[in-house]
This record gives sequence, structure tokens and C-alpha cells, in this order.
Amino acid sequence: MKSPIPHVCRRLLLVLASLAICTPVLTHADELTMPQPEHPAPQASVDHPRRGMSMQKVESLFGTPVKRMPAVGQPPISRWEYQGFVVYFEHDRVLHSVIKG
Repeated sequence: MKSPIPHVCRRLLLVLASLAICTPVLTHADELTMPQPEHPAPQASVDHPRRGMSMQKVESLFGTPVKRMPAVGQPPISRWEYQGFVVYFEHDRVLHSVIKG
């Protein structure tokens, strides 16, 4: 004799029962609390070149660098050193600038 509940309904009931049993397991998570520093680090107040600026733009805004290091590698990466920061270029564009600590 066939069950009064169609086969599809039984599957649906099985899925819903599984979800009801597993939901507490799936919703459990640990909470990580990070201590807050007593004295937060001050934001850098040094103006420095932004990513994508051209070498010409950097030199016009910040002047002649204290030291220019020639390009190395492929793609060519060069470095200009200023008093408060160092600028890294890929070809003729700023890749990254690092404020000296």
C-alpha cells in the first residue's frame, strides 16, 4: 500500500527536518574582541604622492627628490627618496608611496 504522502512531500519534509536540526549548529560563531589601544596611532600628516600620479606630476608637486634609484626588473620599478617619504614607480607612474617613520 502506498503512503498517503506523495514522494516529493516526503523529501521536502526530510529537508525541512534536517534544516531544523542543523540550524543551531550553523548559526553558532565565536566572537573575537580586540583590545583598544590606550593611545591610538596618529594619522600621517605628511603629504605624499598618490597611486597613478606621473613622475612629472610628482616632481612638480614635491620638487626634486633627494635621491633617485634607477629602475630594476620587469616591469621596471624605480624609487625616488624624499625627506619624509619614498615613492615607488612602475614605468613612469606611482605604484606606492611610503611615509618614513
